[in-house]
Amino acid sequence: MKSLSKEDFLEGQLLLIDKPMGWSSFQAVNKLKWAIRKKFQLKKIKIGHAGTLDPLATGLLLICTGKFTKKINDLQGQVKEYTGTITLGATTPSFDPETEVDQTFPIDHISDTLIQETTTGFIGEIEQVPPVFSALKKDGKRLYEYAREGKEVEIKKRQVTISEFEITQINLPEIEFRVVCSKGTYIRSLAHDFGKALQSGGHLSTLRRTKIGDYNVDIATDPNDFADMLLD
Repeated sequence: MKSLSKEDFLEGQLLLIDKPMGWSSFQAVNKLKWAIRKKFQLKKIKIGHAGTLDPLATGLLLICTGKFTKKINDLQGQVKEYTGTITLGATTPSFDPETEVDQTFPIDHISDTLIQETTTGFIGEIEQVPPVFSALKKDGKRLYEYAREGKEVEIKKRQVTISEFEITQINLPEIEFRVVCSKGTYIRSLAHDFGKALQSGGHLSTLRRTKIGDYNVDIATDPNDFADMLLD
């Protein structure tokens, strides 16, 4: 990381962060905010991220400081690339390992050919229902709050675009994938729907965001490393 001054951060920086497993996006932002304020004895600084990553996901988080926070909306709209693993034969209420398996399904009928052929139905403009365990709001309340209270809510379908959906490895019940998609796409919903399309069940077991637009996780920094380097 190049040496940055107080003025640099206040004028605006776009920081590429590799969010660790178990961290919320908010925690990653707060770690950077704490380090910048401590380094330069700042009472406050504008800082925010351009697109949430679930705590169980890892990968690229774009964090803007100072005047660059005005760019967040534009950055959020960029195409994103993810890699990850779908586990077939079982579903969970959250569509990922945050909740326990609630149903199991046979996978004996699933062949490599069937898996590859099924991906074609998910390329282009598709409709998906966001997971009930998500931060989307309905009537001023987060969906995951309803879910944790055991309340059923109607969630509207949304249209998203999947420009690439590639199966990179098959080792049943797990399949590894790479997907390039539009803003608003839920990869957890994609995993759930993919399992259903295979006449089975599926949930997302790992997820990593690798690209946002032209920005690549390969040159991103762990938030702890960022803080250590800045305060060194």
